[in-house]
Amino acid sequence: MRAVLAGTAAAAMLAGCGGLQAQSGTNASKTQPADVSGARKKLDSLAVKGRAPKTGFERDKFGPAWSDVDHNGCDTRNDILKRDLKNETFKSGTHDCIVLTGTLDDPYSGKTINFKRGNETSSAIQIDHLVPLSDAWQKGAQQWDADKRKQFANDPLNLLAVDGPLNGQKSDSDAATWLPPRKGYRCAYVSRQIDVKAKYALWVTTGEKTAMEGVLASC
Repeated sequence: MRAVLAGTAAAAMLAGCGGLQAQSGTNASKTQPADVSGARKKLDSLAVKGRAPKTGFERDKFGPAWSDVDHNGCDTRNDILKRDLKNETFKSGTHDCIVLTGTLDDPYSGKTINFKRGNETSSAIQIDHLVPLSDAWQKGAQQWDADKRKQFANDPLNLLAVDGPLNGQKSDSDAATWLPPRKGYRCAYVSRQIDVKAKYALWVTTGEKTAMEGVLASC
């Protein structure tokens, strides 16, 4: 499920198999090399099942959008903005929580996008759940308690600021039906989806696993 509030992407992501992945912590140097070999092993460890019905899925089943789950005084949206933006500026009096402007090197398209907070401008950059919430719901999250779903929805490992229109295009697709148009980022993208699914013991469909294997084979 896409996150429609504005953010900025991991600017330090590099192309191809040398691409960088965001770590799960916030407000740190958040990148590490994509571990393609490790991703292949994790993918093989994931259960392969059919997609469960979407029945009962609602965004609020994963808690309020952008909660302060790490209790650092900033909501998750602003944590990701602060993590991923470069040349950012902040609203005064917010302890550098509310990001006003900055620049995104969009990993999905390769474009440079300027961010400006505002009703008419924020949506140009959005925060994506790499593993969409509705995809997670259909692949194991229905069985979780509310606290685990809230943690998942706010886990920085699963969050990335990206081009807004591309986030809308992705919607709740998995790797079988959508990949970033920037081919050089696909290795890092799929590797990180696998990291998330392994961390939360979510399963994959046969088509999804085949698509992931295809991307990793090209790395």
